[in-house]
Amino acid sequence: MNIAIFGGTFDPVHHGHLAVARAAAERFQLGRVYFVPADIPPHKQTQAITPYYHRYAMLALALAGEKNFVPSLLESPEIIQAEGKLASYSIDTVRRFKQRVRKVDRLFFIIGIDAFMDVAKWRSPVELLQECEFIVASRPGYSLNDVASALPETLRPAEQVSRLFKQQPAGGDIVLAGTTIHLLDEVKEAVGATKIRSAVATGRPIANFVGPEVAEYIRKLQLYKPGKPEPGNPEPNRLETLTVRTNGGQAEHRKQLHVVGGRSHRKNP
Repeated sequence: MNIAIFGGTFDPVHHGHLAVARAAAERFQLGRVYFVPADIPPHKQTQAITPYYHRYAMLALALAGEKNFVPSLLESPEIIQAEGKLASYSIDTVRRFKQRVRKVDRLFFIIGIDAFMDVAKWRSPVELLQECEFIVASRPGYSLNDVASALPETLRPAEQVSRLFKQQPAGGDIVLAGTTIHLLDEVKEAVGATKIRSAVATGRPIANFVGPEVAEYIRKLQLYKPGKPEPGNPEPNRLETLTVRTNGGQAEHRKQLHVVGGRSHRKNP
């Protein structure tokens, strides 16, 4: 099976995230896409982000009607703390994930092009890029040369090759020794989490950016409101009994947690 990890802060999850996942699933015939919210993203350790289980709950609500999309606890605070880590590193997540899937499964890592521009600064970037294939959600204004230049130095193509990339938009594939980068340029969603948080803070509607269940969660919990005390994390065992409504009826959140990797089910991400 073709499987993808889609990592990010998801603060909050929005239509753009889902559009990228759907486009990637269609193009690469992905049987599962695991959305992995980061507990403490290394690049945001000094920034205020919404507590983990609120972001996870919003993901569970957003994905309830998506058959092949699954919220994952692979970077939950409990797992990160148990491993003695101070932040969520993608190299650890990918290797943790690969312990839970079959060796015959083909693994992809989905990421936006803005985040990919800093991939050379990530922990063990060469090893990470060689662990799985990358799907980079492109957008206008980026060239193939931009993507190639973002790679760690030892993986970058020769300068004479990179020069040929300067006039080519970021699309297609870049295949290097031990590394394949797929550029996904079919998604045109102009929405970002920062824009959504700003809209909530100023009382503007967000129905065009997020699903109704996520919008209602944000409203009820008063997330992103200025002057409001930061809500604490809901207890994980309370999240396990959350019921979400889908077009086909009700789906218990407990079942989703069971699928995405309770510690007693090590084979499931």
